[in-house]
Amino acid sequence: MTSTDQKLHEIADAAIAMLDGQGRVVGWTQAAQRLVGYSAGEVVGRSAALVLPPSEEPLGVSAFAEQCRARGGWSGTVAVRHRDGRTLNLSLRLSLLRGQDATLRWLVSLTDMSTLSSGTINGSVREALLTRAPIGIVVRDLQLRCTWTNDTMERLDGIPRDRRFGRRLTDLVPGFENEALEVVARQVLESGDSTVHEYRAWPPEDPRREHAYAVSFFCLQDADGKALGVCLSCVDVTGSRRVRERLAILSQAGTRIGSTLDVMQTGQELADIAVPLMADYAVVDLAGSVPFGEEPSARIDTTHDHPPVLRRAGLASIHPGIPESPWARGETVFVSPNSPFTGVLRTGRSHLEQVLDTSPGTWLDHDPARARTIHENGMHSLMIVPIRARRSVLGVAVFIRTEDPKPFQEDDLLLAEELVTRAALSLDNARQYACEHNAALALQRSLLPHRLRGGTAVEVASRYLPADMDAGVGGDWFDVIELSGARVALVVGDVVGHGINAAVTMGRLRTAVRTLADLDLPPEELLARLDDTVRRLTEEDTDGPDEFPVILAATCLYAVYDPATRRCTMAAAGHPPPAITDPQGQVTFPDLPTGTPLGVGLGVPFEAVELELSEGSVLAFYTDGLVESRDEDIDVGMHRLGAALTQPDQSLEDMCSSVMETVPTQAAPDDVTLLLVRIRTLNAAQIASWDLPTEPTAVHTARHLTTRQLSAWGLEPLMPTTELVVSELVTNAIRHGAGPIRLRLIQHQVLTCEVFDSGGSYPRPRHACTVDENGRGLMMVAQLSRRWGCRSSTGGKLVWVDQDLPPAASHAHDPVPH
Repeated sequence: MTSTDQKLHEIADAAIAMLDGQGRVVGWTQAAQRLVGYSAGEVVGRSAALVLPPSEEPLGVSAFAEQCRARGGWSGTVAVRHRDGRTLNLSLRLSLLRGQDATLRWLVSLTDMSTLSSGTINGSVREALLTRAPIGIVVRDLQLRCTWTNDTMERLDGIPRDRRFGRRLTDLVPGFENEALEVVARQVLESGDSTVHEYRAWPPEDPRREHAYAVSFFCLQDADGKALGVCLSCVDVTGSRRVRERLAILSQAGTRIGSTLDVMQTGQELADIAVPLMADYAVVDLAGSVPFGEEPSARIDTTHDHPPVLRRAGLASIHPGIPESPWARGETVFVSPNSPFTGVLRTGRSHLEQVLDTSPGTWLDHDPARARTIHENGMHSLMIVPIRARRSVLGVAVFIRTEDPKPFQEDDLLLAEELVTRAALSLDNARQYACEHNAALALQRSLLPHRLRGGTAVEVASRYLPADMDAGVGGDWFDVIELSGARVALVVGDVVGHGINAAVTMGRLRTAVRTLADLDLPPEELLARLDDTVRRLTEEDTDGPDEFPVILAATCLYAVYDPATRRCTMAAAGHPPPAITDPQGQVTFPDLPTGTPLGVGLGVPFEAVELELSEGSVLAFYTDGLVESRDEDIDVGMHRLGAALTQPDQSLEDMCSSVMETVPTQAAPDDVTLLLVRIRTLNAAQIASWDLPTEPTAVHTARHLTTRQLSAWGLEPLMPTTELVVSELVTNAIRHGAGPIRLRLIQHQVLTCEVFDSGGSYPRPRHACTVDENGRGLMMVAQLSRRWGCRSSTGGKLVWVDQDLPPAASHAHDPVPH
């Protein structure tokens, strides 16, 4: 129960008695009987001293009576005798009533202070309520004609005492409210119960401002317990009512504004709560940069050369379709430099225009569009409140009345300012979040590959959709890494969590994967090394003695495709398997061991699976945001993904679009990442391979085979260099490796020369001293080639060297889009 409700109930429950000029009781109420125990028959016609202790001075003594007459009443705390003999400490109020024949009577109001709720009303408020608040009193007979009244009543409703006597309220002031008051009065006369009724009026001393009144009705009984008349006690509760409405609005603001971390949505929530509680029409216009998370200035530039440009974030009206606004939400709003809007933005102070001045010579002369809108919609009262946060102006909130005839008052402006202040905190939080979200998104996009290169091995296309503003940017990534021998590594991963930290971790892991990929590690070994990296990062992030442990984890899928064999080897660390679409449109998900996420630290080894793919197959790598949601199981999402991949003849870009169209339209709670890969195959004419004996003569044979093959390919310019490279690699295999030895040349975007042997030692380049006869070979190879390296292979190791093709040959072997 609010304090206002408590106040009205306390007035209604007061014990009321009417005394004549000599202190005799002439009217009694049921509430008085409940309080002091005496019935109307026991007290009516007798002195009020019956209920006062002997030590108290009788109410009828001349000195006390004169004092009360001079003051118009008396209030205080008195001891009253209960019928059972105990003494009650009550709050008493005496009000002087005047009759038509100049006779006087007293209305006594008694309230038991001990029954009031101290938890809701403090002592000072209680005292003001029960002893000091001006109360207008009217006593009406059984025909509801005025017989007695006090001076306060005239001040409340402006009706003179002489004009009031002998008339009903509806005879004096016809109207719905007064008819309702008479209905309540008749009900009280019939039932004998007290009640309270609220109504509105415009008193003569303040005709432009609506007041709220609370009227308490008491049935006065005679000695026989029959209704003698009805007493109406009237209190102006305008302040209390407005406080109650104010608290209701602010209470709603606390629950309805800031439900999301979206700037535009928060602006709309502010407008929605203002209509119709405060205004008939409300808009929220923000500085153009605020919805995008940019830091606002302390004052928005409002010079004539730079008129303020705002963006409409909130819009509400009591009229369907909001005809008052020329601009829709999200549109740019231009403000005249001479308008009060500009003044509010410049000064940061509110503007109240109780009666909107639309006459010639005002600021509306420079804004005819607004002037026309004001006239067409009957706008007559205006409040403009700056939206300020952290000493910056974010925009303005505008409140306008059209249908409500009452102009805005100062207390309306105070309420609007408090409401906007609360909303400003939510708006600034949303702006800062948008700023952080944009920074995280920009960071993530900068860390993702800007251009995917599939080389000769694959054709690629990708899509990335960040999570919504509430969830925040995630740590999804994908990559395509060209490896030696025309092979390619295909990567997709997802860091647990959201925000800048997740984006930074993603960048670190992507760099780590690229570094490990350069070592030509098998997929399962690469994931094991990456798992160690994640655990080391976790230990580094929690190195401080006072730092809480950081949970760093990620999922990852790493695959290596070889276009020479059409074989794809893949391993997963807690990541869903890829979707594979064959040339006939059949979609399958390989039975890939899931593995544990990176950083979990269970020590479980990762397992790889090798698949032979059909020529022209399409592989879809993705993160769980594409196939999993709050409302769907991952199996449903994977089925939906498979259904969107059944047309492999489409271009990869069209296939990407088809897949993304299946993503639910509501804001995504997680990042959505998709990488589509169509495999290519090297034809036999691009590969030449020979087995060589482990004899010194193999070097001469290898050089001869190489020059013959290069001549067949039209790569004569590369013969001298390639002969030296082949000689060095085969010589090292004979001296430091073990048989068998195999030489392979691959002509793709570069010329790759590979030499395999079954030895376990890996070559290492070093600078040869002047007295050394050996050691210069690999250094020379490194200088002559584009790049070189060594990787493990089934049964041994493989040393490879890449050389750039001559321009004509290079363009002849560029990959052709599917």
